[in-house]
Amino acid sequence: MKAITKTNFQFPGQTSFYQGKVRDVYSLSNNLLVMVASDRISAFDVVLPKGIPGKGQVLNQIANFFLDATSDIVPNWKTVMADPMVTIGQKAEPFKVEMVIRGCLTGHAWRTYKSGGRELCGVALPEGMVENQAFAEPIITPTTKADQGLHDEDISREAILDQGIVSESDYLQLEEYTRALFQRGQEMARERGLILVDTKYEFGKNAAGEIILIDEIHTPDSSRYFYAEGYEERLAKGEAQRQLSKEFVREWLMANGFQGKEGQSVPEMTEAFVQEVSERYAELFEKITGHDFKADTHSDPMQRMEENIIKHLKQLA
Repeated sequence: MKAITKTNFQFPGQTSFYQGKVRDVYSLSNNLLVMVASDRISAFDVVLPKGIPGKGQVLNQIANFFLDATSDIVPNWKTVMADPMVTIGQKAEPFKVEMVIRGCLTGHAWRTYKSGGRELCGVALPEGMVENQAFAEPIITPTTKADQGLHDEDISREAILDQGIVSESDYLQLEEYTRALFQRGQEMARERGLILVDTKYEFGKNAAGEIILIDEIHTPDSSRYFYAEGYEERLAKGEAQRQLSKEFVREWLMANGFQGKEGQSVPEMTEAFVQEVSERYAELFEKITGHDFKADTHSDPMQRMEENIIKHLKQLA
């Protein structure tokens, strides 16, 4: 499989094109978005130089799996999965915050805690915790939604409301949706022998002014999973947890002297490392959905995508 790291389609009624860190988004005049999940991979808000074969398909199909499984909690942007790497859905005006929710003291939260911090995004962190320990209740630690090329920043609920980034009534609704989605995600993960450790959600308002869930949900790019088996034993021994997430990519980068800071260079990504990342993404798909991952082997995936998208756009016209 060849990694698809860039698309450049032209669709009927296309009004704009936006390339995010991972997704290529085409806006159409009929209030629709075509979102292509590329094989690009990012860490520390930096797009890494090599794509990961199959990653876009994994992300798109997992996101669709969970969008369907949570549509009873909150309406979402999806209209149809048009291709293994493409979803078509309704436009929305995004809120300028991302709703991060954490079930355990892990990753960024642990790094903050380890350095002596006892507060994250205005949320007090209890004394005496150890890495990967579960919180008594999940905590919401929002971030700003940065413009392209800039870093997301931690922000407290109080600052969001004081600065008028989100109205109080809308923000309370976002918190309610966030907790309900995370609870559903944890329940579904538990059924598959996994722990949904933390994740982020993005929301927006559609043309009717309704709050909807946008972008992806519960994918390895937006979430962290531990294997449930052995979790307590590893926690008691202070050992690293077995996990399925993008954190191992961040750890590899940090071990090779890169944290996205000015002046740092991305280390060389060997073919063996790229293959390992690809396999981990496929493993997560199979583990979380219970379905075999069938990697697309079309000889011309760009042509396949374009034909599938145009076919579905005609049906939606």
